[in-house]
Amino acid sequence: MNELLTTLLEQEENLQFDAFSNDDALQLGNLIVGLAKELGKGIAVHIENDAHPLYTHYMAGTNEGNIYWINTKKNVVKHFGHSSLYVGEKYKSEGTTFKESSGLSADEYQGEGGSFPIVVKGQGRIGTVTVTGLTGEEDHWFAAEGIRRLLGR
Repeated sequence: MNELLTTLLEQEENLQFDAFSNDDALQLGNLIVGLAKELGKGIAVHIENDAHPLYTHYMAGTNEGNIYWINTKKNVVKHFGHSSLYVGEKYKSEGTTFKESSGLSADEYQGEGGSFPIVVKGQGRIGTVTVTGLTGEEDHWFAAEGIRRLLGR
């Protein structure tokens, strides 16, 4: 396993919650949006548990195309249980691409960075936080950094 994949797995292991409430989703979403504003970036943020959406915000500069990216990235996390960046990079490390080798419809799944699993210790993955509007790596950074800051790490 290459260094990036190892780092991404460690990040998933370290960024887990003891519990995750609707209020936590609100705080996380607002934290990510605030961070994007500080850095002068325009992103869309979507947070959900596996039952329903908890937070959605589209900043200036985003559009209806971001709906596609939110849905296709979060579907990857739900299907594989790992961040969408990890999944895409895993295929690349095997000498192929997500699109070529996953066997999943590009209309519903994209192995691009930006969706991160919300994991509650002892329960497993209970939802997703998804960011779109920038490069996959930048989207992933905002999602993971938001969780890191909310957890105080």
